[in-house]
Amino acid sequence: MKHDREFDPNYGLATEVADGIRRLTANNPSPFTFHGTNTYLVGQKSVVVIDPGPADAQHLEAILTATKGQTVEAIVVSHTHVDHSPGAALLKERTGAPVIGCTPHRPARALVDGEINALDASGDKAFRADRELENGTVARFGEFSLEAIATPGHTENHLCFALEGSAYLFSADHVMAWSTSIVAPPDGNMRAYMVSLDKMLERSETIYFPGHGGPVGDAATYVGDLKHHRLQREAAILARLGSEPISIPELVDAIYEGLPPMLKPAAALSVFAQLEDLVDRRLAKADPVIGLNAFYTR
Repeated sequence: MKHDREFDPNYGLATEVADGIRRLTANNPSPFTFHGTNTYLVGQKSVVVIDPGPADAQHLEAILTATKGQTVEAIVVSHTHVDHSPGAALLKERTGAPVIGCTPHRPARALVDGEINALDASGDKAFRADRELENGTVARFGEFSLEAIATPGHTENHLCFALEGSAYLFSADHVMAWSTSIVAPPDGNMRAYMVSLDKMLERSETIYFPGHGGPVGDAATYVGDLKHHRLQREAAILARLGSEPISIPELVDAIYEGLPPMLKPAAALSVFAQLEDLVDRRLAKADPVIGLNAFYTR
């Protein structure tokens, strides 16, 4: 599928992306965060801050500068990865605004014997919202309302937010234009992610503002392409599974030809997520048990 990697992070400055919506990108680039985490400032007289980002003093000051003269009405958090949620507590301390959004961090499943959580350090286990939002809950603010949409997959507690009465949706890390989302067990779950994609296809919003990179235009077409891409990966994995055991690194080398070495760990996590789903559906077997270091057969 085709991704859009054209993006100017414009660090430290709020960039208007739609009427009443500004984007402020944290200076925390990485293979997982692209140029950095996007914080969105929504509203005119008062403002709601969506995903205040990492515990970074410079980014916090940029948010406070961009909202000077406005009342920060609420701090909204999509999910508990350390590049999205830790800034909430810091911003609340400076503004007094309540934190609303996702539930505390939790894995999609328990660890199996001998398993290590590959992304354990990425979870913000200290996060607690003042008000948790469930699927379909509408949070009403002075100038607008946001509908919470439960989209587990990337994380178990992931939420997207639709701006009511508009074509806009804040998709966090569920749908991004620059790359497919990382789905890594045990925190993430591929089956849940696919179901969440189907949920998005039922919606009417046409423009998504993601947690990293630029906007997603023609959202329904792009989400359909994401779903097709994941199904293609599943088919490629199944085609290489047989009676002879194969490891995840071997599958990555076979499926992702020419992939730079720095991206192979992320690819391995994606393959792991799809294998976990295949094992759950009894289309694959793991030896000795499901895990990154297991061997897989049909």
